[in-house]
Amino acid sequence: MADYCIVGGGIVGLATAYQLLSKQPGASLVLLEAAETLASHQTGHNSGVIHSGIYYPPGSLKARFSKLGAGQTKEFCQRHGIPYQEPGKLLVATSALELARLGQLEERAAIHGLEHERIDQAELRRREPNVSGLGALFIPSTGIVDYTEVARKLAALVTAAGGQVVTGAKVTSIVEHGDRVDVGTSGGRYSCRQLVACAGLQSDRLAGMAGVDIDVQIIPFRGEYFELPPEKSDYVKHLIYPVPDPALPFLGVHLSPTVAGTITVGPNAVLGLAREGYPKFSVDLRDVGRYLRFPGLWHVARANSAAAVREVRNSLFKGSYLKECRKYAPGLNKGDLLPHEAGIRAQAVRRDGTLIHDFLLAETPRMIHVMNAPSPAATAALPIGEHLASKALRPRA
Repeated sequence: MADYCIVGGGIVGLATAYQLLSKQPGASLVLLEAAETLASHQTGHNSGVIHSGIYYPPGSLKARFSKLGAGQTKEFCQRHGIPYQEPGKLLVATSALELARLGQLEERAAIHGLEHERIDQAELRRREPNVSGLGALFIPSTGIVDYTEVARKLAALVTAAGGQVVTGAKVTSIVEHGDRVDVGTSGGRYSCRQLVACAGLQSDRLAGMAGVDIDVQIIPFRGEYFELPPEKSDYVKHLIYPVPDPALPFLGVHLSPTVAGTITVGPNAVLGLAREGYPKFSVDLRDVGRYLRFPGLWHVARANSAAAVREVRNSLFKGSYLKECRKYAPGLNKGDLLPHEAGIRAQAVRRDGTLIHDFLLAETPRMIHVMNAPSPAATAALPIGEHLASKALRPRA
């Protein structure tokens, strides 16, 4: 019998375990991860950005957790010798409409208390000769890190504090009782007084397995990236982001320097045919069958049909993807877009087609299920973990 069981060895699950053991030293804790390695899904398949939170509505959990998380992530990296950088982010406007939206983002940056600077076309060209735009908003605090390294350090700290981290332990059953939760896995059985499920792409399945009444399903969206060739590793100095279109559910293609010294380009966003299939054209019939029977998918498809067609075209044809990049990086050509591993985003969708954009939890007396942990979950992992740990420590009716 453990005090706590964490399901999910991504950065949110690991941060929750770390925060629990920090708040309650000596507690017994087991963390279960289905894969053979930690951080093998969303944590290990993103662009490594330490987000500032500028995009998120004031008052949302995403906005609060992102700002807190950016500072805590950098402090954690400093304390444990994990390399990170602060190149800053340039939100580049390429049309008059985007310039107007840039003004709205500037107001939001002020509300969030973020340092920011509006720059004109000439200054943009001076700072980034390979970037074209009418102007930009500079957010200097935006950073980059390897989140897999952060996750590894969290796992080491959990183990050092007496926690048990078990990989290759796929959960097969969850049964909540009045005094405990029993968890069956492919490698054995566990019991705990409190369970926190941070299962990402499998979160709806685990909640359903545990008998939790939910009205959401995870729809996998595949984000495909490219990488610039080594000779263009200094093509941009800052993170180069588009001005988001509020009518679209996802942000769009951006150029991201990494701490490894490369520059990634992407992602697009297409419906995934497998929740955990990263090679192109991966198909899992169980995953596809599940969401085809879900009415929420069809509502989303109808509401975003034009964007979906464009994203599929970008996925199938490199020339179409390149056109998106050339909006603000006109000097790129097809040969510059080298293969890079894709990522898969776990997007929670309600039965009526509503996309859940903020963090979402489902709770019972002895369980907390994280149903949606969207970007910036990696940036915000430490405050999310603290939030979940605080909930797990408090008795719930």
